[in-house]
Amino acid sequence: MKTNLDKTYWEQKYIENNTGWDIGTASTPLKEYINQLANKDLKILIPGAGNSYEAEYLYKLGFSNIDVIDIAKQPLENLKKRISSFPEKQLIQDNFFNHSKKYDLIIEQTFFCALQPTLRQAYAKKMSSLLNDKGKLIGLLFNFELANEGPPFGGCLEEYFQLFSNYFNIKTLENCHNSIKPRFGRELFFIFEKK
Repeated sequence: MKTNLDKTYWEQKYIENNTGWDIGTASTPLKEYINQLANKDLKILIPGAGNSYEAEYLYKLGFSNIDVIDIAKQPLENLKKRISSFPEKQLIQDNFFNHSKKYDLIIEQTFFCALQPTLRQAYAKKMSSLLNDKGKLIGLLFNFELANEGPPFGGCLEEYFQLFSNYFNIKTLENCHNSIKPRFGRELFFIFEKK
């Protein structure tokens, strides 16, 4: 039986604090990538952001053009409680597939794996459409057998290469060397550049 991964499903997860994927901070691989970004004016999107510790980390480093999108309201409110000065208009409660603004950088963290696998082709196409020329989609993807039940649903390097190479130049897609301990050996770090 397929779970309906809709707004109600995700809202309930946050209300019940049933968020096992939430590590309470930006993950090490993403922090290290963010730390080397020199241009603070980059237009950045974090889709399916959850509590969005990545947005908090970026904001505290002086990045201000960060849009955070989530289908559920509660995690956006959680971010606003942690950073009261975070601009309200940059906290977007909506279905990611409805979004249409353009970005220089999109950060992926446990969003792709939370979508029904039938949406993966649409995800890749949508990500490409949201990026400016030479824009980058970066982040982490799980590297374990694709599951029928989820989230997370999993996936593998070969599948990701096939899926994303239609829309992106694959700059990096490799085993993540600095994953947090519970995810070590189960994550791939990637940098894809829009074709």
